[in-house]
Amino acid sequence: MKKNLLTAGVAGMALLCTVPDLEAQEFEPSGVYLYAEKDGQELSLSIYDPAPGSQTRLDGRSKPTIIFLFGGGFKEGTRDNVFYHPWYRRLTENGYRVISIDYRLGLKDVTKLGIFQNKLLEDAIRLAVDDLFSATAFLLDNAESLGIEPDNIVVSGSSAGAITSLQADWEVCNRAPAARILPADFRYAGVMAFSGAIFSRSGLPSYLREPAPTLFFHGTADKLVPYKQISFLRIHFAGSDKLSSIFRRKGYNYNIFRFLGNTHEIAASMEHNFDREIEFLETNVIRREKRIIDLSIDDPSIERPDWATKTSKDIYQ
Repeated sequence: MKKNLLTAGVAGMALLCTVPDLEAQEFEPSGVYLYAEKDGQELSLSIYDPAPGSQTRLDGRSKPTIIFLFGGGFKEGTRDNVFYHPWYRRLTENGYRVISIDYRLGLKDVTKLGIFQNKLLEDAIRLAVDDLFSATAFLLDNAESLGIEPDNIVVSGSSAGAITSLQADWEVCNRAPAARILPADFRYAGVMAFSGAIFSRSGLPSYLREPAPTLFFHGTADKLVPYKQISFLRIHFAGSDKLSSIFRRKGYNYNIFRFLGNTHEIAASMEHNFDREIEFLETNVIRREKRIIDLSIDDPSIERPDWATKTSKDIYQ
């Protein structure tokens, strides 16, 4: 049974979150920078500075810079998709700097993904995490000119981007080889994951150093990124429910919002959950308070678009 679950879950990962095709007003970045060239591909990041007149400090502390990684199943998506722009704008109006980044799409040309191809998923995550680390290193190297505090960077993402964010913080805490591009004492200031998970070949994820304060959003009926976990032998694909149970047992700093009966639409719920995100950033990240929230929400007002309930068969035909 576990083998069948892993097959379905890994195959479903190819879709993860097809970015909604919704009308949105374009929001121009303050600057665009090339941060790396890999595999013949130029990788850039867009910086959206805090809006003029916005409050960039709280209780004498600067508000963090927020890196964002788009969704799209490691198969599609772009950093400048206008769907995300209203969310970027609201964050900047609240005094936050937002940085959206390119990353390599490791599943772009994949036509089959299952239990016996799980290394394809692992490699796709590895590419995205490597690119996130390169972007982070670029920001650290240019922190003064960009107005960034090196110890005040939050990483966030939707779906594939949420997986990358959680995976990256896990690797930073365990000083994985890929994380050694960053200073030995570097830590992300926080993580915000909209329908994310961690892929591990060594059993359930564990942390040598305490993870950053983490905010989880997930639908309990998500069939694309597991809400609980998928496991086979020592391979674990641990979703928000399993990860939060690890955080709770170890006494780590986290918030989790469980959306009862919701599917993968929660991966695109940044605007819907904006007040919860700001509360987490202000309390758990800026004020550095250890405030644990574990809340189950029944919210029928959340729209469920067609893409949220698609399966791997819709992609692999």
